[in-house]
Amino acid sequence: METSTKTIPLNDLHAALGGKMVPFAGYMMPVRYSSDMDEHLCVRQGVGVFDVSHMGEFFVEGPHALTLIQKVTSNDAATLVIGQAQYSCYPNETGGIVDDLIVYKMAEEKYMLVVNASNIEKDWAWINAHNTMGATLRNASDEYCLFAVQGPKAAAAMQSLTSVSLSDIKFYHFAIGDFAGIADVIISGTGYTGAGGFEIYVKNEDAERVWKKIFEAGASYDIKPIGLGARDTLRLEMGYCLYGNDITDTTSPIEAGLGWITKFTKDFTNSEALKKQKEAGVSRKLVGFIMQERGIPRGHYPIVDAAGEVIGEVTSGTQSPSMGLGIGMGYVQTAYSKVGTEIYIQIRNKNLKAQVEKFPLYKG
Repeated sequence: METSTKTIPLNDLHAALGGKMVPFAGYMMPVRYSSDMDEHLCVRQGVGVFDVSHMGEFFVEGPHALTLIQKVTSNDAATLVIGQAQYSCYPNETGGIVDDLIVYKMAEEKYMLVVNASNIEKDWAWINAHNTMGATLRNASDEYCLFAVQGPKAAAAMQSLTSVSLSDIKFYHFAIGDFAGIADVIISGTGYTGAGGFEIYVKNEDAERVWKKIFEAGASYDIKPIGLGARDTLRLEMGYCLYGNDITDTTSPIEAGLGWITKFTKDFTNSEALKKQKEAGVSRKLVGFIMQERGIPRGHYPIVDAAGEVIGEVTSGTQSPSMGLGIGMGYVQTAYSKVGTEIYIQIRNKNLKAQVEKFPLYKG
């Protein structure tokens, strides 16, 4: 088994910026530069940049590209137009999820799939095993850097770097154009923060130049580098799933509230069983909650009812920097999944009151 931790191309630059480097998903990654709170609020209110170059990129091309994507993903990629992206997942054969991903339609017979860093090898093996139709596959994960420029000021801060009109890139759409003096950069209206902004895909050899230009252009907007600590609190406020926590090989997309990316207008891996599950209903559901009493929920804490009976488990939890309250996500028995339901989180042997809330948890 490969156990050595990889480094991203700009590893030394992050260390020089004061980034605290920690192992995450098989890579050394900056977890914070200043404080999680400052970095979180910088993104919510202004603009910040995450280096998420650990993510994986696969290209699927040729006349059979769409057929393969339709077979392995739950969402309907046939609806995509060139320049559009789609959130989706790879269901497995046993009711769980191999990974969640974003599908980009680059050209008529060319797609890019962006997958989680911790699952690159697993996903690559999975898509190859299902490629019975002969689509052309290329794993370009080690060729690209990915910078997420996130926050309400992202478009204004970055506009001087490109002739592409950034404010015209709609959510889950992308453009390919010049950026920071580099041609053919993928500028995507996606992100994992709910604060608006873009994800910029650049070749490794251009990465340092682009990173520096981003900071020059954003200087008057008080742009800052942001670590994975703030990325986690930002996504949790929005109720975005994290693979390995909220969705896994044993959680179904229906249980996880991902029915909206599970389209039964086509056949895909395990679609028959998932369709039956949707029709019959599930025994547990992923919910978001906000603490009503003082306490910080964490992954694996038990969720109990008023009588102290275990009804579920926390999958992700934190103190919300925007709200100043404990928030979290977790699976509960379906009877307790309705918005407004009172539940209790077991924190250090105390059952503290929480309430099931609709996503996003932060409504700002």
